[in-house]
Amino acid sequence: MQHMSNLPFVILASSSPRRQQLMRQMGAEFIVTAPDVEEKVLPGERPEQIVERLALMKAQAARHDRTEGVVLGSDTIVVLGEEVLGKPADADDACRMLARLSGHTHTVFTGFALLDLASGRQIVDHEQTDVTFRTLDAGEIEHYVATGSPLDKAGAYGIQDDFGAVFIERIAGDYYTVVGLPLARVYVALRSLRR
Repeated sequence: MQHMSNLPFVILASSSPRRQQLMRQMGAEFIVTAPDVEEKVLPGERPEQIVERLALMKAQAARHDRTEGVVLGSDTIVVLGEEVLGKPADADDACRMLARLSGHTHTVFTGFALLDLASGRQIVDHEQTDVTFRTLDAGEIEHYVATGSPLDKAGAYGIQDDFGAVFIERIAGDYYTVVGLPLARVYVALRSLRR
């Protein structure tokens, strides 16, 4: 993939292969670092506050002693009613999450934070997308969870290159937000740091 000269060099604060693929898709030159940040929800936090705070924490943890480039942190959660679904704790938790999502519409929130190390500029934002699941049966949930794929994904499912895509009946909003990075919004924000 040819790199776009209008994007700054990015330090991606994520080990997610999906986010790395999206960085390549937008033509960004980047390296990967995976900061260890505790992804917990604070009392009274709204979903957009959760993902923006965690994205910023990840970006700050990944900056180390670097002085150039733009650090990109991001975080994704699934919200069903008032319940926030992050990554499942184990297979049983993944089965519980998928059973809860079955036949319902939930909202995926993905926050991102950009830290321009040279200028000190910072952009923190989020996007949200509504996703409707068809009704799932217990057998297909158990089969999917047994693959191990849902265990590192918010809401216990993936949409890109993943069997979880067959659970989705409808999407209202940005597809890439569900993948884990609102691509158009991040691209425009990265370009703005070049001005």
